[in-house]
Amino acid sequence: MQIGAVVTASLLGSAALTLAVGVTAHRFSIERLLTYSSWLMVVTGIAFGLSTPFIVLLIVAAVGTMNPSAGDVSVFLPLEQATLSATVTDSDRTGVFAVFNLVGSLVGAIGALCAGIPIWLATSMGQDSEVGRRAAFVLYGIAGLLLLAIYSQLSPASRTRTTKADSALGTESRKTVYTLAALFSLDSFGGGFATQAIFALWVYRRFDLSPGTLGIIFFSAGILSAFSSLLAVRVSRRIGLVRTMVFTHIPASVLLAAVVLAPNVWWAMGLFILRGLLSQMDVPVRTSYVMAVVQPHERAAAASITNVPRSLASALPPLVAGWMLDQSNFAWPLLICAACKITYDLLLLVMFRNVRPPEEAALS
Repeated sequence: MQIGAVVTASLLGSAALTLAVGVTAHRFSIERLLTYSSWLMVVTGIAFGLSTPFIVLLIVAAVGTMNPSAGDVSVFLPLEQATLSATVTDSDRTGVFAVFNLVGSLVGAIGALCAGIPIWLATSMGQDSEVGRRAAFVLYGIAGLLLLAIYSQLSPASRTRTTKADSALGTESRKTVYTLAALFSLDSFGGGFATQAIFALWVYRRFDLSPGTLGIIFFSAGILSAFSSLLAVRVSRRIGLVRTMVFTHIPASVLLAAVVLAPNVWWAMGLFILRGLLSQMDVPVRTSYVMAVVQPHERAAAASITNVPRSLASALPPLVAGWMLDQSNFAWPLLICAACKITYDLLLLVMFRNVRPPEEAALS
């Protein structure tokens, strides 16, 4: 129960902090906010590593930078997205976010792979495994010092200036951002019904596939998803950002539904891996689009408002999906996921097909 409380406090605290920073960033220097956030990361890691009282851990979780969700919704997110957008031209923006997401995915995978090293080192040196777990948190804090050094090297172009705007979002942008946030939340809500854990549970019950084989399948799909960001850039230059999001996402959802109806495990897993090529192509395109349809000083707010609700929307569906699989071995959660995502895609196309970023002025 205490672990659940700490995880919940961390999730809600991270969401609140991300929103707070996003909607106030126009009043402050972003590089200074990045510096403060890095120091907060240092304190968070060290406090988690050295503290034992439950109440202290709960407080640190609520006000710190750790986010237990699979996504990267943190205080750094709106600041980094706004900073990156300020350093490139409109035509290069999507490509930069594609590389940004690719590197983030690969480094995150390496981090997950290395997560057990501190515990292994502690036990190999005759120490209790608890020492290794605490050391992992301290290493997280030390990584904040590395971020400080990196952020100190920001180029002059990225050193954004404060504005005298009364609010983080203007009237016109507010409607656009709130609508996008609602649509992205619908997409994420649907995705919560088909997390890796839920999909793995269904596959195990349906095909009795071994964890080792399933791990290889997830790895293959993940690699395709990571590198598909680069392909998305080429597609978006031809058909536009909104159409790229929609026309890659709908086939991915159709493939997910096809997995459910596949006659055998090889067809099912082949379709799932193929889906990996399409399912995440919208990620850098989505980020680029949000940054493009608002004013420069509104970008941090737009990033936080569109990403935080999206992250929270995926929290409840796994509970419902697990209950569904307890009642039946049929993949109702996967079909619900596909239906929600296709609905999101169609709504996005209808509502934003004529809201184009500056670089698409020549597209018909």
